[in-house]
Amino acid sequence: MNKFKYYFVLLLAGLAIVSCNKNDDDNVVVVPLRDYAEQYKADNDSIEKFLKTNYIVVDKTTFDVKIEKIPAGGTQVSIWDQKEYPLQIRPVYNHDVNYKVYYLSLNKGIGDAPCNFDEVTVSYTGSFLNGTQFDSSYGLARNFNLNIYVAGPVIDGWGEIMPQFKVGIRNPTGDDGTFSYKDYGAGVMFLPSGLGYYGNPPEGIPAYSPLVFSFKLLALKRSDLEYSSSSQATVGDGVPSYLEDINGDGYLYDQRDTDRYPNLPKELIDDTDGDGIPDFMDFDDDGDGYTTRFEISKPSDQIGWGTLNGEPFNYGISLYYPYNPVVDNPDTPNVDETEIWAIPRRPTGALTDPTKPESITNPRKFVPEDYTAPGRLRIHLDKTYPYQKN
Repeated sequence: MNKFKYYFVLLLAGLAIVSCNKNDDDNVVVVPLRDYAEQYKADNDSIEKFLKTNYIVVDKTTFDVKIEKIPAGGTQVSIWDQKEYPLQIRPVYNHDVNYKVYYLSLNKGIGDAPCNFDEVTVSYTGSFLNGTQFDSSYGLARNFNLNIYVAGPVIDGWGEIMPQFKVGIRNPTGDDGTFSYKDYGAGVMFLPSGLGYYGNPPEGIPAYSPLVFSFKLLALKRSDLEYSSSSQATVGDGVPSYLEDINGDGYLYDQRDTDRYPNLPKELIDDTDGDGIPDFMDFDDDGDGYTTRFEISKPSDQIGWGTLNGEPFNYGISLYYPYNPVVDNPDTPNVDETEIWAIPRRPTGALTDPTKPESITNPRKFVPEDYTAPGRLRIHLDKTYPYQKN
């Protein structure tokens, strides 16, 4: 895909960006980026020391946090040793380094969890290990795209930790359209610089700074990330990115990004047809020559009201089968969005002509179970369907 060439150029440009100083002769002195593995060792030592010498106070209602250094002779329990919010570790592979990222879960949340390519609504505060605050949303909700390949992306660490939490519930607070959130995920992440800004930070952040973010995960918007190679626009294949997480780990990675993932472990790759393009960026997930969008399209006689077994039947208003059934949206009383059926498997019903073998000219009929059976292999992931020519 030409889009990935664009990504690759950006990645190379990112590596090529270096700190520049001028010597006495006004010549530019190029300072190469530090070795990621060596920098991680230093960052991890600093983070662990921070966790062992600071304590945290959490407002159990708002999940606002205050982190302070334990004074000499102080009796406060360190973040490292406290048990109310046990310190957790997420393994992360990035730039050929196996990071262990420490984080605290203050509240898990009760809604859906984002994947690392969704858009999220968060309230947050960012600080250095010395306690200096460098950024904040000032308690307000802000929208961020976790996609590391879009312009102005968030740092890698956010996409690695946010999926460990779930969003909350949005409640209207008045007739003026204002609303508030409750039961949202809340946590604190302690990021090594390799998952932060590393050697190319924005103004006000020193290079190679480990970062601390406290955050509240309020809401999310799902992505569908396939790109048009001609327009560079996101067009999607009809299956939301988070549902193209074949291994079910909650994360998506592009194995073509060999700068960031030079030896991406196989268990982290979601690539049904093994063509080197992960499903969430592949227009033909199973490599059968038919686009995913084509395979999940409904027949023209199965849109809106029709008949099933001689009786009136509502097939739903969508032109495409949803990945899972959809319930009616109570906020739109004049429209019924119900979709009882989802993406089907290869049909298992009776043959068109029972005297002949199954083939492209003698297909089986779809039966209701083909659209609902748990664990079914959906047709956009089944290379044997549509039928291959004899």
